Amino acid sequence: MSGRAPERRKQRKPAAPAGGEAPAGTEQTAGFAARQTAARLLGAVVTARSPMDGLTDAEHGHPQYMALDARDRALVRAILMSALRHRNTIEALIAKRLDRRLPENAHALSHVLHVGAAQIAFLDVPDSAAVNLAVAQAKADPRTRRFAGLVNAVLRSIGRGGARARDAALAQTVDAPAWFAERLARDYGAEKAAAILAAHRIEAPVDFTVKSDPEGWAERLGGFVLPTGSVRVESLPAAVPDLPGFSDGQWWVQDAAAALPARLLGEIAGKHVGDLCAAPGGKTAQLALAGARVTAIDLSANRLKRLEGNLARLGLAAETKVADLRTFVPDEPFDAVLLDAPCSSTGTVRRHPDVPWTKTTQDIERLAALQAQLLERALAMVKPGGRVVFSNCSLDKDEGESLLARFMETCGDAVADPIRPEEIPGAGAFVDARGWLRTTPADWQFSTPRQSGLDGFFAARLFRR
Repeated sequence: MSGRAPERRKQRKPAAPAGGEAPAGTEQTAGFAARQTAARLLGAVVTARSPMDGLTDAEHGHPQYMALDARDRALVRAILMSALRHRNTIEALIAKRLDRRLPENAHALSHVLHVGAAQIAFLDVPDSAAVNLAVAQAKADPRTRRFAGLVNAVLRSIGRGGARARDAALAQTVDAPAWFAERLARDYGAEKAAAILAAHRIEAPVDFTVKSDPEGWAERLGGFVLPTGSVRVESLPAAVPDLPGFSDGQWWVQDAAAALPARLLGEIAGKHVGDLCAAPGGKTAQLALAGARVTAIDLSANRLKRLEGNLARLGLAAETKVADLRTFVPDEPFDAVLLDAPCSSTGTVRRHPDVPWTKTTQDIERLAALQAQLLERALAMVKPGGRVVFSNCSLDKDEGESLLARFMETCGDAVADPIRPEEIPGAGAFVDARGWLRTTPADWQFSTPRQSGLDGFFAARLFRR
């Protein structure tokens, strides 16, 4: 598969390290702790299958990450995003420069090489800094000390190869684990799967759901209005809290695909709507803004606290409940329910490139079984004739189309309520003949790759008999 080479992003020079020091005698100590942390966290993702978001959480992240200052944390995240987004390409660049494969247990060495190569090939970090700090890392770790010369030689060779070698490797590799690429091809065919994988190599834009005046907010934020009404910005000019409209709650960040399921409930003003698995609250805000009386339910008390904080900023209100949906029974049936079910999140790879490397086919099977169970519970929570919208951000059809087809065959209380292509302006192309909605990162081609695509989402609607 041939993929478009991403633009090299400019990275500010890192500050002096925090939470760790380079070994004695190392000339370049600035940024050593950041590279050391990046290698450690990369190992946690690909070896221990730890989600990157948890490792780099601003409040509860990995201790080594938390010890860094803000600039070094940003550098660590940039390195990890590039190293995971282009993992197989980087592996190919390294392998081409080795006489023999690295030892099977040389994980620490592999992570040092990947961190160094990610900076050289995909970030605007001086090659000399990336090489020297990688060599310093190798020398500082007893497991990799004897390979310091190899680290130096491999990374310097990658640097000499430049963009031509990088682009050649991109054209010859697929930046996804085999299981993931195979399931995409199974579900979408070879051509569409290749387009999705190519989109995963491009950093995602930022979408906003605005309370009103999308054209005005597009101008203020430096973006444009999408066909479905969301506002898209290719690259943010400042941190989200520093953007106009944040402090007075005029908008919230929400991928354009994620903004569609709540709209499928139709006219809900004055109705009691259950938002199941509600956190972090983007869909809750949509329902409240539409005039519904919303009960937002989530298993995590901490996530609900964040939801409550988001609603407070937006000037919106909803009742919140911490509950396990498998046993929860509402005091009275809801008029409608939105179930955005927990899933493999494979539709969000552009934003979370760790997902294919931390999930397995077994995870998908387990999550699909849970989704079917939750959908059955959601249907029991609405009044007879009440609508249920089922959605998730997975690209895998075992969590979407195949799951729903089986559910409709076995659940006697479920009646299909097909989505009409004209219901949401701009979203008609995403609705199939069965009235189910499906988006992928390969959809919506605009003027630049960074402006294009949207998260992978599945949504369907039914009502209780």
